[in-house]
Amino acid sequence: MTSLPPDRPPVGGVGAPEEFPPGRTVGQNVSTGAKATARGLRGFARVTGRFGRATVRQARRAAGAQGAERSGLNRLIELHAFNAAGDAAFTIALAGTIFFAGATSEQRGPVLLFLGLTMLPFAVVAPLLGPFLDRFSHGRRWAIGAAFALRAFLCWVIAGAVTSDSLWFYPAALGVLIASKGYGVAKAAAVPRLLPPEITLVKANGRVSLAGVVGASVSAPLAGLAAYFGAEWALRYAFLVFALGTVAAILLPAKVDSTEGEITLAQRAASGGRRSGLPPQVSFALRANCGPRLLSGFLTMYMAFVLRTDPIDGWEDRTALLIGLVIGAAGLGNTLGIVTASVAKKINPSFMVVVALLADVAILVVAALFYSLVTLIALGLTAGLMQYLAKVSLDSTIQTGVPVQAHASAFARGDTTLQMAWVVGGFLGVIMSWFPALGLPTAALIVGAWAVFALRRRPAPRQPGQPIAVGQPAKPAKPSN
Repeated sequence: MTSLPPDRPPVGGVGAPEEFPPGRTVGQNVSTGAKATARGLRGFARVTGRFGRATVRQARRAAGAQGAERSGLNRLIELHAFNAAGDAAFTIALAGTIFFAGATSEQRGPVLLFLGLTMLPFAVVAPLLGPFLDRFSHGRRWAIGAAFALRAFLCWVIAGAVTSDSLWFYPAALGVLIASKGYGVAKAAAVPRLLPPEITLVKANGRVSLAGVVGASVSAPLAGLAAYFGAEWALRYAFLVFALGTVAAILLPAKVDSTEGEITLAQRAASGGRRSGLPPQVSFALRANCGPRLLSGFLTMYMAFVLRTDPIDGWEDRTALLIGLVIGAAGLGNTLGIVTASVAKKINPSFMVVVALLADVAILVVAALFYSLVTLIALGLTAGLMQYLAKVSLDSTIQTGVPVQAHASAFARGDTTLQMAWVVGGFLGVIMSWFPALGLPTAALIVGAWAVFALRRRPAPRQPGQPIAVGQPAKPAKPSN
């Protein structure tokens, strides 16, 4: 009888490994291990699914807080997350293409051409899209849905154009930008119709914008992963997001389309209002917003050139990181503004636009006198924060000071004016990058002069009997049956 080697215990005897029980073949053991692995994977999937569902429930609960679920504002908040997610995917997909190449090129000519191209969507939005949306205000849901559907279709077209170098690339890309601005105008006009009495317009706008930040943050890594396999895959991902957004837009509450209780322009003119143009409070808020927006365009272009060609001492070999710190500080400031507007109990828009304008002048002066990395980061942070707080205050001023029937035109005019201010600031930044020592002092002088001009034309406070005061929550109209 042949004995087993001493270092190999007998099968089923003392010391036999537990994973190989007695009387089982290798195939049976492999099958058992596979089943255990499958059970483990199913358990992990269940835990992950529960976590994902819990996160979604928490997000939806936050979106519906303070009466937002009852009024239907939570659906618009969720819809805006889709919008930001799709826009982020579209931007990431086109970041490496020639369409946006001028934004980072060291050649100033392409950059100036890029700035001119950014004006085209607004040139269409102001004279055409705004009045069209005013005329068909009873179809806001379909206007928002059409903006999503058009972007979905154009993203699919661009995905094919990228791989085939088709000439349809440029008009389709500009069409996406125009549709995106059209969505912004229609969305801003829809917010007052869904506003619950528990919160102000400023807070509602801040909550909507915060949902956009969350949507973009979640979508950006997914779009980046898709773009790793090619820009066309990121565009197809954007198509999917916009397609889902189209369905969500159609499912918005019916009172988004309600016109009951709206004040027509003729009625406003008969009661002493202005037949044409913006109300004084809105005009002032728009003028005040031009300062922060001009500074944003200036810093984006000026810092992109100056910090690369004339970096701060000690950062000569880390110019990309240096630019990222300053521009990133501006992005952080913008995010802080969104959070502040969404959680603040009350913000007075007519006061906030003044604070934003003067804060930008002050930080520009400090950065011009004490030029260093710390002051540049503080400049970017302040510029981003004040730009958003000023913009959300302008939105609230339009929503409360302009008749609902003219909201779309007012928002279109405001977006066009602010984009023009951004482009003027960008042109100024490109030009002053040839004279680095004069850049920030010149910007401080220009923004300071604009602040004096805007403040000297500040309208008198509202008198009793005039339209609703800026910053007070508007009472939502009852939906039509």
